[in-house]
Amino acid sequence: MIYTDQQLIEKIRKMIIDFEDEVVEFKEARTNYSFKDIGKYFSALGNEANIRGFKEAWLIFGVTNKKEIVGTAYRQDGNLQNLKKEIVGGTNERATFMEIYEVNMDGHRIVAFQIPPATRGIPRTWNGAAYAREDENISPLPMDKVDLIRSQVGVDWSKEIVEGATFEDLDPEAVSYARELFIKKQNASKKSTDMLLKMNDVEILNKAGILIKGKITNTALILLGKEESSYLFDGFIPRITWTLYNGNGTVKAYEHFDMPLLLAVDRVYSKIRNEKYRYIAGQQTLFPDETYQYEADVVKEVLNNCIAHSNYQLRGKINLEEFEDRLVFINEGNFIPETVERALEEGYKPPYYRNTFLCRAMVNLYMIDTNSMGIPMMYQIQKEKCFPLPTYDLSDPNRVKVTLYGKVLDKNYTQLLHANADLDLSTVFLLDKVQKKEVISKESYLKLKKQELVEGRYPHIYVSYKVANIVGQQTDYVKNKGLSNDVYKQIIINALETMERASVTELKEILLGALPAVLNDRQQSKKVSNILQAMKREGIADVEGTGHAARWYLKK
Repeated sequence: MIYTDQQLIEKIRKMIIDFEDEVVEFKEARTNYSFKDIGKYFSALGNEANIRGFKEAWLIFGVTNKKEIVGTAYRQDGNLQNLKKEIVGGTNERATFMEIYEVNMDGHRIVAFQIPPATRGIPRTWNGAAYAREDENISPLPMDKVDLIRSQVGVDWSKEIVEGATFEDLDPEAVSYARELFIKKQNASKKSTDMLLKMNDVEILNKAGILIKGKITNTALILLGKEESSYLFDGFIPRITWTLYNGNGTVKAYEHFDMPLLLAVDRVYSKIRNEKYRYIAGQQTLFPDETYQYEADVVKEVLNNCIAHSNYQLRGKINLEEFEDRLVFINEGNFIPETVERALEEGYKPPYYRNTFLCRAMVNLYMIDTNSMGIPMMYQIQKEKCFPLPTYDLSDPNRVKVTLYGKVLDKNYTQLLHANADLDLSTVFLLDKVQKKEVISKESYLKLKKQELVEGRYPHIYVSYKVANIVGQQTDYVKNKGLSNDVYKQIIINALETMERASVTELKEILLGALPAVLNDRQQSKKVSNILQAMKREGIADVEGTGHAARWYLKK
């Protein structure tokens, strides 16, 4: 689409307010900008537009990262359109911008580059390298995304036929269990099972989407294959490794669980030390609740999703690390929703499935669902249990790490959930971050503060008095909030009457324990200094000397 000036201005304003991060990039570019970096963004934004199904991506000069319109003088000499020819030489597709626009917004010149998506099946490169967006930065295109773009020509690894494999390579117990699960699934959807019961195993597995016309697929081997048939993967073994750690972090025990992974999930779960855990969830009772550390549905949901969404072409394995108070699941492959917040959005649908054939088969075997309800379901279970929510570590773009906690981290949080069962999941998600000392956005902080759920100076926030009062934690509140300035002033007056003169450091030592615990050492020193300056303005105290030699005293 070619835009008129007015249409483009309206579109840019809309993108400033609400835009898809990975397909729009704002740059200040006051006077100039690196041609090399323009090429990298042409590659990265084109690849991201391809993956997300967008018809265009945008690189916009004259708008800061904070979405402030400041204007740009980039190529104001009249050779802006030459960039279309210049960019062609560095791309593998000899692609260029759909259009380059110059518009005036609020009295400022804006340059907007309209970027086409990469060609289906072909990752776009710049000077031989393919790029992707990584938050506000450019990074090499991860193998997951390379494979995703290449798979657009119709290749799904999980659907591929395994040369040389026969039905004899499948585990009879796993085949029998798969048959049982599939018939149960059909019966639940009120489809006739009489005909299914008469079918042989090959016919059932064809209908379940595990075999293709009786031929063995990668999916069939992963879910149902015999352990000794792993040689068919040419050195790669689909595997779940369980490792148990001592309290000091050393390995106590471990075990590998190979194909068939359909049976491995229950076997792995049986290894976990799922002890009874006692905790007081409510304020109005002294009798503790008793529950298992880990809910079976949550553990199996994470494991099954690891199987479904693992990037097997990275030739890794699924790791389950068990510690005294938590389980850590590590899986190879990027997190498809990109953020947990996105996965929690009502009506969210993933932009793609990595192993479409495998996912459909697992749906037919009651292992997962494709309604994107896995993460919300796990979070809801943990919320109702008043336990911490699972934590997703997405710091490695080609690996997902999920931590499932088996104990209470903050009794304030736990008792708050118990007293407020109607809190929505997005609010609980933010409170969970606060209890884990994770920094949340300023907007999220303001949302919680408006509900009087948190207090403190951002980003050092803590449970508010309202919450503390609900859960009976007034002492913790006072410790975090500190005393009133009038109380601090009186303590300082008493100290100076005895000491006559004292430094800020000495006075801070006297106030130690009374200052807000949420402040660090530097912030506590600053607070003492501010109180002393206020006392000086009020004519109560004065200072002699400067810097480290400064000494405070009471005025007569």
